[in-house]
Amino acid sequence: MAKVTRLLTIARVAARYRLDTLLAESASNHAQRLPLAARVLARATRWLPTPKAPRGERLRLALEALGPIFIKFGQLLSTRPDLVPADICAELSHLQDRVPPFPSEQFVAIVEAALDGKVSDLFQRFDSEPLASASVAQVHTAQLADGREVVVKAIRPGIERVIREDIELMLCLARWVERNTPHGKRLRPIEVVEDYKHTIFDELNLQREAANASLLRRNFLNSPMLYVPEVHWPLTNEKVMVSERIHAAPVTDLAYLSSRNTDMKVLAERGVEIFFTQVFEHNFFHADMHPGNIFVDASDPARPRYLAVDCAIVGSLSDADRYYLARNLVAIFRRDYRQVAELHILSGWVPEDTPLNDFEAAIRTVCEPIFERPLKDISFGLTLVQLFRTAQRFDMEVQPSLVLLQKTLLNVEGLGRQLYPDLDLWTTAHPFMENWLKQRFRPGTLLARLKRHGPEWLEQLPELPHLVYQTLELSRQRSRRAVEEQTSPPASTKNRTRLFAASALMGIGAGSAFPQWSDAVASLPAASLLLFAAGALLLLLR
Repeated sequence: MAKVTRLLTIARVAARYRLDTLLAESASNHAQRLPLAARVLARATRWLPTPKAPRGERLRLALEALGPIFIKFGQLLSTRPDLVPADICAELSHLQDRVPPFPSEQFVAIVEAALDGKVSDLFQRFDSEPLASASVAQVHTAQLADGREVVVKAIRPGIERVIREDIELMLCLARWVERNTPHGKRLRPIEVVEDYKHTIFDELNLQREAANASLLRRNFLNSPMLYVPEVHWPLTNEKVMVSERIHAAPVTDLAYLSSRNTDMKVLAERGVEIFFTQVFEHNFFHADMHPGNIFVDASDPARPRYLAVDCAIVGSLSDADRYYLARNLVAIFRRDYRQVAELHILSGWVPEDTPLNDFEAAIRTVCEPIFERPLKDISFGLTLVQLFRTAQRFDMEVQPSLVLLQKTLLNVEGLGRQLYPDLDLWTTAHPFMENWLKQRFRPGTLLARLKRHGPEWLEQLPELPHLVYQTLELSRQRSRRAVEEQTSPPASTKNRTRLFAASALMGIGAGSAFPQWSDAVASLPAASLLLFAAGALLLLLR
């Protein structure tokens, strides 16, 4: 009964804000191809009042009316510029997760059950008034027995059941949209809801968030740029998280920062440097860097420092994706669109049979007008979004990790421009990426990678003969007919050809067994590769 009531509520809100127009905007052009259910809906909604507000605003208001779980879903949609139109993304980004607090007595009961003790014994002082309240959790302040000030975070009671029910309804709606709308399959609504499901349930595990915060803190330990509050592990588990309380200004409190004579240029540039350090050096980035989670310590106005909280959502990239992403961004900065196209194909982001000239022309068409403007007026994040959208026309499947990075970059850039409107993100980021790429090719870096992957390579060594044999057998079967049709060369030439072929095939087999070697070889200086190739050639000739 509860599910039916909830479904009726969703239908009423959808009708009130005419969400049907989002699904049926192209119905007039596809009327004959639409399934019966969609045509019936289109006819039924003709009698509803014509909407006056823009579609993005209507969707935002509807999600706010449906409650915190749908608000969270709207926040996720705002991070998917690869699927959602730009005007809707911009409107959904304004969603605020403001939820009335639940009673303090319930909060205390949750904490005592999770920590198996009385609040009066666990803390020297516990404040009954909440510090903050959101859709998934609530936060109170307290003091430990040793006098340290902390914040106590607990999951809302019954929230898991509510989330499961709402997600089931979302999945039903997503299946209907995919089957009954012209662009349903392209928009991948089921995939989006499943992605949201994993994200929201990850947020329910506070021990996971605490582990993320602990790693981020360790990565920036003693850093002058970023501070992450310390987790108090003895009082932290899946349901409750206790961490150091911070005292700093919200990053959006521009009046306070101005009154402290904070160097806003330094503050904005440090935000950019923190982001690229997390992505390229640490490969672990805070992926929910909206203003509510970022604070500023302006005690030293000339060298302000960020403070980050709420590490429930984090991201990382594969080593190959980081490498190709950095090279792509450097190539874009140099306007080398040919290399951008080649890198997309080499990375596997687009199919290997993609027409290189056509792809290069499409990238140039998108990027060249952008670079006719001053660099400070160019959005780094939106350029990346447009680049990936262009690549989608060539069958690029955008990976969730890259989408998360896009969203975080857009947040960082938007925040930086809010603090310092003349922020030139390109000039700040370009030297960082150039240096990172150079460091990647140095002998010390290669040695570190060898030490890291050496045991794994040795473990795979016994599989090498079998892989080489499979490669040789497959090659023999495929080339038998072609070899029979060719004129047989002299015996000495034939033996030498076989030797070269066997060596090449062994290399292929080794590459299959040890994919890490390809990166290591690609990282060697050109002179080293030439010397190695010359030596190998001499050995084969002998």
